[in-house]
Amino acid sequence: MGKNVKFKLLLLFALLMIFQSCSESGKIPENEKSDHNFYSLADFDKVEKFDTHVHISVDDTTFIKQAEKDKFRLLTVNVYSGPTSNIEEKQNVALKLIKQYPDRLAYLTAFSLEGWGTPDWESKTLAYLKNSFDSGAIGVKIWKNLGMELRDNDGKFVMVDDPRIDPIIDFIEKSDVTLLGHLGEPRNAWLPVDQMTVAGDKNYFSEHPQYHMYLHPEYPSYEDQINARDRMLEKHPKLRFVAAHLASLEWNVDELAKRLDKFPNIALDMAERICHLQFQSVKDWQKVHDFFIKYQDRLIYSTDNGVNAKSDFLEANNRFHEVRISDWKFFVTNEKMNVSHFDESFNGLKLPKEVIDKIYRENARKWFPGIERSGN
Repeated sequence: MGKNVKFKLLLLFALLMIFQSCSESGKIPENEKSDHNFYSLADFDKVEKFDTHVHISVDDTTFIKQAEKDKFRLLTVNVYSGPTSNIEEKQNVALKLIKQYPDRLAYLTAFSLEGWGTPDWESKTLAYLKNSFDSGAIGVKIWKNLGMELRDNDGKFVMVDDPRIDPIIDFIEKSDVTLLGHLGEPRNAWLPVDQMTVAGDKNYFSEHPQYHMYLHPEYPSYEDQINARDRMLEKHPKLRFVAAHLASLEWNVDELAKRLDKFPNIALDMAERICHLQFQSVKDWQKVHDFFIKYQDRLIYSTDNGVNAKSDFLEANNRFHEVRISDWKFFVTNEKMNVSHFDESFNGLKLPKEVIDKIYRENARKWFPGIERSGN
């Protein structure tokens, strides 16, 4: 028998022994099953995904077309940010775009705070919301002006747990739509700029000093904002609530876990706060990873990206595409990464496919019923 034949027989015998060992144990070697349990960076534009927090306030489809290339369905969010906000116009833009992309776009409405404290504010607000729901809105956005801007006739800040807001929240709950709440700000807002943890906050609060609470000690504290939101949730235990921007508790997954344990009716969107999770993973990767595993049914991918009439659509879409790729890399790989928000390196979380599918798709369907109009 030739040497080559003997070698081939020995190799075949060795492979048979390995196969038998695997069969008897009932286990597949880790290196064999990894490709089946995890996505890769190359899967980014192959997996259907949702971004549940974008802002499209201009009648232009460029943003939607880029999202379609990246395999994203979108939830565009109307916001009442002050007297110059034309929420009716924003709603009309959303409805027009939805007609063109019914299987790619849904929207949340908002309500005006103009006329707050007048006898007919409540009835007008409820009528506007009913019209929005009848038009197809699948939820409502409330913003940080509740707690940080609006004052009553006595000059006192109106917080989200104010009894005068209850009828509005009751109506949202009874209408079986979702309330998306951006209440308060990142904890960094109460720190000097040079003590903030991520560059995004340093830039934002430098450019928007009216929301840099370190400069306004007379305003409600960080704790006041969080406590008011929690009291509102205690009063409305059946409300389907998505806490935007990681519930303004972005700095600590332990604090997020406490709220998720206490309030089973809430989920968290990650819009513009993923960098805070990355920052925490520098020092305690395992804690952040385990947080995603434990609360995989309550976490929703979102970006806060958007376009308006002043946008450079090509530049914006290129930037948004890069953000989505970077986020995907953080969630699906364990590669070493760097981002512009801070100097330290960190590793991706390499979450299993089941978890990725939830945070990118299934949780959007669960927490925003009606978001997928095509039924696909």
